[in-house]
Amino acid sequence: MPSPPLPPSRPVGIVAIGDNDVDCYLADGRMYPGGNCLNVAVHARRAGARAGFVGAVAEDAAGRLMRQALAAEGVETARLRVVPGLTAYCVIGHRGAERLFLANDLGVSRFEPEAGDLDYAAGFDVAHVGQSSGLDPWLPAIAARTRLSYDFSTRREPDHRARIAPLCWLASFSLGDLDDPAAAAVIGEARAAGAAWVLATRGSAGADLHGQAGRFTVAADHVAAVDTLGAGDTFIAHTLVGLLAGDSPGAALAAAARAAAGTCGYMGAIGHGAPIDLPVPLPAVAIPD
Repeated sequence: MPSPPLPPSRPVGIVAIGDNDVDCYLADGRMYPGGNCLNVAVHARRAGARAGFVGAVAEDAAGRLMRQALAAEGVETARLRVVPGLTAYCVIGHRGAERLFLANDLGVSRFEPEAGDLDYAAGFDVAHVGQSSGLDPWLPAIAARTRLSYDFSTRREPDHRARIAPLCWLASFSLGDLDDPAAAAVIGEARAAGAAWVLATRGSAGADLHGQAGRFTVAADHVAAVDTLGAGDTFIAHTLVGLLAGDSPGAALAAAARAAAGTCGYMGAIGHGAPIDLPVPLPAVAIPD
């Protein structure tokens, strides 16, 4: 069931638990803080929420960049681990403004939540987790403490959807590659399984939000895109903030579309770029034709 809006006396609280990486851009030789969960935390904060991030980085230049960016954005990092090893990275190529994921190393980004992490999450209105975080075994424990937002991204296995959707307050999918009937089937299955809200971002076709109150749609904001990385994470963050704050679903979607278009106007999912500085050489990769 959709929850009532929060009291106006305090801001929405969103904690993101899971992945982070530095996105290493071949186009300009710079690395940018990123990863689904880190991006959602930052964009939730930019939308006016109290935001926290639970994750792990190493004590290297990439990890320091991540921590500096989170601090600059006002995201809480009380449960951010700094551990020995390599901060996760992803090698990004571009074809025009579209990003291409060419190679990656998960580094130290995968971790097992501790009791303190779960207690911390209970102090927020929503905990967001992405499928790329590898935290599916802990989702029931998280959902038992607060509302769960889960980004399925492009993952489509019906059995996975059937396991996770019942736990979700917001289940998000990237369905830009599917036609209308196929997208409707994914959305319908997630709703039937028990997700209170289902968000489907569909690239240039806009986005749909489905819940007990019905179906709401928004057209994509058309901009001269510089870089599309992080637009979907921005959309999720602003949708969460809007719904929790008591905005109408249509208004929440419209605000999310505007913010996602804004993210396409600069390099990196949240900006904060710095020259690539990793303790290992980047793998030799080529942009596919």
